[in-house]
Amino acid sequence: MASTGGTITSRRVLCTAIVVAASLAATACASGANDIVVRATEANQPPATTTSPPPPSTTTAAPPPSTTATAPATSDPTTVESSTPLLVPATTEPPVSTSAVSAPTTPATLAPGNLALPAPPESELTHPFFGATNEAFEQLARANTGASLTVVRGGEVIFSRAAGQTLDGHEATGDTPMVVASVSKIVVALGVARLHQQGFIDIGGPVPWDDIGLAANPAWYDVTIRELLDHRSGLEKARFSWFNGDGDCRTHVTTLLEPAPSRSRGEWVYSNGNYCILGLLLEQRTGLPLDQALQALAFDPVGVSGIHLTDNGLLPGDQPHAEGVDRLSRLGGAGTLIVSTDDTALLLGRMTPENAAVLLPPGVFTDQYGFGHTGTVDGAKACLWVLEGGATVVSATIAGNSVNAGGAVCDIVVPAIATDLGINAGRPDRTP
Repeated sequence: MASTGGTITSRRVLCTAIVVAASLAATACASGANDIVVRATEANQPPATTTSPPPPSTTTAAPPPSTTATAPATSDPTTVESSTPLLVPATTEPPVSTSAVSAPTTPATLAPGNLALPAPPESELTHPFFGATNEAFEQLARANTGASLTVVRGGEVIFSRAAGQTLDGHEATGDTPMVVASVSKIVVALGVARLHQQGFIDIGGPVPWDDIGLAANPAWYDVTIRELLDHRSGLEKARFSWFNGDGDCRTHVTTLLEPAPSRSRGEWVYSNGNYCILGLLLEQRTGLPLDQALQALAFDPVGVSGIHLTDNGLLPGDQPHAEGVDRLSRLGGAGTLIVSTDDTALLLGRMTPENAAVLLPPGVFTDQYGFGHTGTVDGAKACLWVLEGGATVVSATIAGNSVNAGGAVCDIVVPAIATDLGINAGRPDRTP
């Protein structure tokens, strides 16, 4: 999280939990990774508007230095005690899961050499003042309590605007955490990708139900992690029950695992339960709560911090959520994150090719521009989308209900930034 808005959640550095080179943290700090909103040049300041939102801050950044990507290795898992976290001090041999892979090799570490930032695009912005992007932002800001829109290109923030106020009365920025609903799923998927990259799980192998501590019908024991990622596991949709009743994600999903997988297994059926389970897998493998696990696996390597869960309620530096967040906590990894548009845009804008290879449809949605995910709950809508083959990422979240779904937010912001990039291909045609 940048230092210019919201609150800074303490980063839990997991030197004894995850094999991440200490030099990465030093590099992130030295390059200003915790001060994401950088100085704007006069040429890139948006023209003044007479709209009601607070004055925007548009940011520009120099392209990052190129880095070299190192392909990760896989590992040969061995049996471990049920519920024992698998991430261990770097001074020991890293244990691995019960999902075996064919060729045993040494697990890769996420060292600086492995963190491949996308090369800065050679093409220039068609509209350097972000005319269409500013209009899209203002459309969202005028009709909602709060709004935030960030664009990352070449691994750096090039546009960041926000409207509204935090709970403690400060002007919101692009780094102000907001409820993002099911955009949480693509963040969880990236955390799973990082575990796979480092050899602590095999996404093609079966879900380690016993390790996670979930009592499942024996028919679930050959369901794979990939099937959970793709919503092809055979788990029932159970849409409304995720927002009603008592109990957390673990308690509720256990009831859905009592019967065998449905006959729809192998077909795409969007179910929050799949990502509830993946969130529990992240917690088990790291021995950390979900937000701390995602901070260590996903956000720390790209130099940003500040996520938290709806379990902890809204914090003073968050954008308000009029509907209340208690009902969202049951979703777990399916929809409980509170995070800024700056942070989610940087997360996908700085992912490695190996990580991106895990974010496949239908686990992510696709259109003619690229891929991403949307989020929709009463009081919040979100869109996180990757364009230009990963070189550009747009993240937008509203606190309000001026559009009916996160997909509608994407329909506004994706063609807008595409116009400014000179690649507009019309209204997004999204699948599934």
